[in-house]
Amino acid sequence: MKIGNVEVKVSILSIGVFVIFTIFLLVASVFSSDVRSQLIWLIPGLFLLLVIPVVLNYMSRSEYADITPVYEAAAKAVRIKLINENMIGKPVRIEGVVEKVRFRFLNRPQFIVADRSGEIAVKMFTNPDEDIHEHDVVEVLGMVIHRYVAVGDPVINCVSIKRIGKNAGPAKER
Repeated sequence: MKIGNVEVKVSILSIGVFVIFTIFLLVASVFSSDVRSQLIWLIPGLFLLLVIPVVLNYMSRSEYADITPVYEAAAKAVRIKLINENMIGKPVRIEGVVEKVRFRFLNRPQFIVADRSGEIAVKMFTNPDEDIHEHDVVEVLGMVIHRYVAVGDPVINCVSIKRIGKNAGPAKER
């Protein structure tokens, strides 16, 4: 679904919650003697179960779109091996190959990106503009943060991830 210039994607988990509560509503209405009073509260509740995730996704994606130009101007291109604790809070630009993609179904994907010097986790708190898959060559803009709020190894809080090259998939076996 597109709202303005922002492509909004609802997670499968949000849709699943909506379906489960819709089933609960139907079961409750079958076994209840006072269906009307329940529907007054339950139908708006179901509506909110769909609207709230859409609004949150729209807000996240539009905010990321607004700050991407700031990161493009300020980010310094670095090799993954050079990212360390001293770079926490600094914007960076890396290029590499996506080795793994996790948590896509939650609309909070985490990518493991590697270049010839090493690999790093790239966390994104909303879906990227384009679908990124394993073995894609990508450019990542983001800020170096700790993995767990104030502790842990450095990871990248991704603002933008774009496919920049052909798929670097494994060579076909002969």
